[in-house]
Amino acid sequence: MRMENGVVKRQGMDLTQGNTAWSLVMFSLPMIAGNFLQQLYNVADTIILGQLAGSTALAAAGSSFSLMNFVTSIFLGLCLGTGVQLSMDHARRDPARLKTDLWHSFVVTALPALAIWLGMTLFRDTILLLLQIPAEVVPDMRAYLGWITAGIPAVYLFNFFGGFFRAVGDSRTPAVWLIVTCILNIVLDFWWISLWKTAGAALATMTAQWISAVGITGMFWHRYSSLCAGLRDFRWDAQTAKRVTSLALMTSLQQSVMNFGILLVQGKVNTFGPQVMAGFAAGVKIDSFAYMPAQEFGNAASTFIAQNHGAGKAQRVKSGIRTAVVISCGFCLCVSLLVLLFRRWLLACFIPQDPGALEVGSRYLVVEGSFYFAIGILFLLYGFFRAFGNTRISLLLTLVSLGTRVLLSWTLPDAGFGLEAIWWSVPIGWLLADVLGIWLLIRREQSRARRSRISRKRCKAVSD
Repeated sequence: MRMENGVVKRQGMDLTQGNTAWSLVMFSLPMIAGNFLQQLYNVADTIILGQLAGSTALAAAGSSFSLMNFVTSIFLGLCLGTGVQLSMDHARRDPARLKTDLWHSFVVTALPALAIWLGMTLFRDTILLLLQIPAEVVPDMRAYLGWITAGIPAVYLFNFFGGFFRAVGDSRTPAVWLIVTCILNIVLDFWWISLWKTAGAALATMTAQWISAVGITGMFWHRYSSLCAGLRDFRWDAQTAKRVTSLALMTSLQQSVMNFGILLVQGKVNTFGPQVMAGFAAGVKIDSFAYMPAQEFGNAASTFIAQNHGAGKAQRVKSGIRTAVVISCGFCLCVSLLVLLFRRWLLACFIPQDPGALEVGSRYLVVEGSFYFAIGILFLLYGFFRAFGNTRISLLLTLVSLGTRVLLSWTLPDAGFGLEAIWWSVPIGWLLADVLGIWLLIRREQSRARRSRISRKRCKAVSD
């Protein structure tokens, strides 16, 4: 893609034209491949740590993974929210507004990212205390966080500019840089984990993150020089800032609440000791790897809906929703079957010498793996409502899902239901949020249809 006469020319896909299913699948594939590779280098850390450094190091990395997911989800949500606005600007062929919204979005999202980075750097020991980390895990986790925190600005830059590329129809460029990141991270893992154990894994990930961030930022600067021109004359506009902040803030709250809930569940799991922590960490890695394509497909569907909504193509929006649900559910059911059949083999890649942790992870995957279709539908609902600008509903669905999970996971084990009550709390939350989201989506469509009928009647009355 490039700028020509002030307009973004499409070298990527035009999501407002062509076959709906084909557009959704082909646009989502590079996003899925990119996130697959991102998950792959996260999993590589876990596998190599489990093989070379043992269960304690694996427990430290697993708890750190949950924590970092939470802190980065704040500005990742901001980038998702502003990406919806940029998608609509692009679909409307409005280069001046695209440029204005882009740089207001950058300021709105960069400031929280900077604050998160500083907070994680300054209050690392306090965070470890609040997470109730067992004493034997603290040294490894402290070392891991010391290096991984330095990559927070890089993660922000990659996701902001990667989000822009996707917003204008190019899902391939971010995927290419994730390939580079993945390969580099795995190569460095084998080298540095053998030297520095847990700290080496974090150092490898942080180095790879900075290389991809610098690469994608430089590519944006090269391809979109027109959007970068005149930044010295940039003027802050309160109304523009309010508009992009409204979308960004609610999406960020939705993402951060979701990951904060996961972090609270991690805190409860931590009270069961390092063996359960290791089994849970391995199970979560497989879990997130398994339903990651559904999550990225939900984000792709959101961009598809946002562009067509911005272009005023209501029928294509409706068709996109139906098609996305069929594709996502079909994929999730296939993945569920594979995970249930091969769960012990997958877990053995992480924890080959710890039968107790292996059993914990196996029981976790039996429960979660049976309900991937529910999280697939929930990811779509998040994306649909975000694309329509109804980010408050996405936040509501997250509160229902995570609130249920946290409430049940913290109360049921102490009431005599045992560790597996924590695992069951997750799909229960997914299903409740799905039911609510589908009902709200149907109500929205009924309301839109009612307004359309009233408008047609008024037009007919005027013409008569």
